[in-house]
Amino acid sequence: MREEYDFSKGVRGKHHEAYRRGANIVVLEPDVAKVFPDSAAVNGALRAIAQVAQAHARGTPNQDAIP
Repeated sequence: MREEYDFSKGVRGKHHEAYRRGANIVVLEPDVAKVFPDSAAVNGALRAIAQVAQAHARGTPNQDAIP
């Protein structure tokens, strides 16, 4: 940090509670983050898994699932 930065009147965690209520944050383990580098990759993988899980729950084979 530069010397001209003055945080003497800063409040730690000032917006923490509001952010926690309004944000849906998921922290990935480092090995998983290497495979899924951004939210688009994570969302794509989760959507594919959800599609397979829903098809399995209905008892119908998923035509788009990889065998």
